[in-house]
Parts: sequence; C-alpha cells; structure tokens
Amino acid sequence: MKVIKTEIPDLLIIEPQVFGDARGFFMESYNHQRFQAATGLDVDFVQDNHSRSARGVLRGLHYQTRQSQGKLVWVVQGSVFDVTVDLRKSSSTFGQWVGVELSEENHRQLWIPPGFAHGFLVTSDSADFLYKTTDYYAPEFERCLAWNDPNVGVDWPLAGEPLLSAKDRLGKALAECETF
Repeated sequence: MKVIKTEIPDLLIIEPQVFGDARGFFMESYNHQRFQAATGLDVDFVQDNHSRSARGVLRGLHYQTRQSQGKLVWVVQGSVFDVTVDLRKSSSTFGQWVGVELSEENHRQLWIPPGFAHGFLVTSDSADFLYKTTDYYAPEFERCLAWNDPNVGVDWPLAGEPLLSAKDRLGKALAECETF
C-alpha cells in the first residue's frame, strides 16, 4: 500500500497493491493493520455505503456537524472527480479544496478525516462509489456546502450543468455554513 499526501496534509491518497494478470485482478480493499501501519491512523469504521450514479451526477458537498464522519472512499466501477473541502476553522487550509480522480482503473482510495465536506462528480457513463465511515449517518446533522461557491472555487470538470438532488441545490456558501 502506497500513501500519497495531498495539498491538505490530512487528506491521503491510498494506492492499494493490485495483483493482476490476464484473468483479472485481486486487491485487498481494506486491512486495518496495513492501513494503520501505512497512515499512522487508528480508525474504527462503523458503516459501509455504496452508491451508483449516472454521468454528470454531482453529489455533495456533504458533511455532518455532529457525528462528523471520517471516510475512506473509492470507485469500483467507472470514474469520478472526488472533492473535499477543509471546514476546520483552526486549520491553515480552511476553505481549501482538493480534487482527485478515483476510478476502477487506478484503484485509488481517498482518506477524508472528520471536519471536511465531501462530494463527487461522475465522469464515466456510470459509477459505483464505495465508502467506509467512522460514524453513523445522522440526517439531522447533515449539511451541504454549495458545490459552486465561488469563494471555494472548485474547478469541476463539467461539460454543462451537473445533475443535482433537491437537497444539493440548496447548498450554502462557505461563509454561511456551520463549520468545525
């Protein structure tokens, strides 16, 4: 397993070891001991989620004000442009974002600690997106940072308008968001 630091030091790109040949491939998508040894993090995942979305769907940027979730995310089918925004007021990278391509080809994973907003844009015909979380989903604490807040300035690889849920259309500007 290879760990790559991003522009925001707490966000980590994980490249699992993939064993492949003409038959296909095998990879260990998660191993607690190896994750801890490679990242120095001792996290306890309590929930796994799986979403499928069509090309052009943009989900996010979501976070929970309480029961804040750390997430380990990856794509098993298709590709996405995955985005995280630092919402930790005490951080020197508050309000900054990182975008990473996650795909079935590159097998990359992204570790997102609590205190970040998260979302993704599907860049393939469809994508199956998996994530492990460190706390349970709590809809009463869920919030949404506007995907297109000009003060955050995410450079989404869009060809036209994204497909958004009703809740994601109501995302708030960073200046109006509850932060950590």
